[in-house]
Amino acid sequence: MTGLRERLQQDLHQAMRSRDERRKAALRMVIMAIQFAEAESARDLDDADIIELIRREVKRREEAVSMMREAGREDRVAEELPELEILKAYLPAQLDETEIRALVQSVIEEVNANSPRDFGKVMGAVMPRIKGRADGRVVSKVARELLSA
Repeated sequence: MTGLRERLQQDLHQAMRSRDERRKAALRMVIMAIQFAEAESARDLDDADIIELIRREVKRREEAVSMMREAGREDRVAEELPELEILKAYLPAQLDETEIRALVQSVIEEVNANSPRDFGKVMGAVMPRIKGRADGRVVSKVARELLSA
């Protein structure tokens, strides 16, 4: 069993003992998604796979919250946001825009990119280094700004 999976299991048991229904529901959903993914792939997921799975769940919930807000369903948003925050706690710390800017600038220098036409080359080199620690849209925006300057 991986470290993250053990942590999820321990946190679930703690939530059950403290009768924290919201935390318990969110953790059960993640654990079931892990079990389903393992059954589909016929292999045990490692921490990186589990983080990616949690990231997909976070993204799905963020999109749902956005749609609920557009529909004027603030009551449902209030239910969804705490579970979203519970899931985000299991993701690695996100880079801020200053850190992203510094990383993109160093990659631009490494690959000798000097125009917006080199955007794909820059993004291809940056994204594996960031590996889930930043939103791709933010990285893309920063890369376009730096290449246009």
